[in-house]
Amino acid sequence: MKPPPVIVVLAAGQGSRFAGPQHKLAQDLGAASVLGQTISHAIESRLPVIVVTTQPLAAEAARWVARRDVVVLPEVGSAGAGPLGMGFSIAAGVAARPDAGGWLVLPGDMPLVQPRTLVQVAQGLAQQVVVFAQYRGRRGHPVGFGAELFSELVQLSGDEGARRVMARYPSHGIEVDDPGVLVDVDTVADLALVRARQEAQARPVAPISTPR
Repeated sequence: MKPPPVIVVLAAGQGSRFAGPQHKLAQDLGAASVLGQTISHAIESRLPVIVVTTQPLAAEAARWVARRDVVVLPEVGSAGAGPLGMGFSIAAGVAARPDAGGWLVLPGDMPLVQPRTLVQVAQGLAQQVVVFAQYRGRRGHPVGFGAELFSELVQLSGDEGARRVMARYPSHGIEVDDPGVLVDVDTVADLALVRARQEAQARPVAPISTPR
C-alpha cells in the first residue's frame, strides 16, 4: 500500500516584513501561536506532519509534533548556513521523509487553512503529479508534489521555492471551499485580519425568534 503524502510545514523564514516585537509565527492567535495553529490544523488532517524551522522556533514546533518531526536549519547569516530560502526548506523537508507518498508544502504563516483542504489536496496527488488548492479560481496553498518528483525537490535552494518544478510539470488546481488558502500572515495588518476572522467565527449566532 502506497504511503500517504507528508505535510511539510515551512517555518524557517525570517519574517522580515512583520514589524512586531516577536517573530510573526510566534504571535498569539487565541489558544495557540500562528505556527501552532497551522501545525494543529495539519495534524487534524491525520496526514503525517514535519516542520522545517530554525532554532528560535524549534521549541514552539516541538509543542505540537515530536522532536523527530522537527527539522532545524541554521539561521540566515550563521556559519554554514549556505543558500537558505524557501527552496532549501522544501528540500530539507522532503529529504527528511524520502519514502513519503508525496509532499504537501504548507507555509507556517497560513493558520486558516482547514484540515479538510489538506486532505483534498493530498487526494489530488492520486491522479496528478503537482496539485494546489484554489479558492474561487485563485491559486493558494498548500501545493502538493508526487513522490516521483523527489530527486528534483531535494535539489531546490534559494528563494524561488518550487517554481522551477511547477513550471516543468502540469499543475492541477483543486477547488476548495476554504478562503484560508489565500491568507498568510506577512504583516501586523495581516495578523489583525486573521484575529478578526477567528473572533467572528467563534462568535455565537443568536437564535432566530419566531412569532407566536
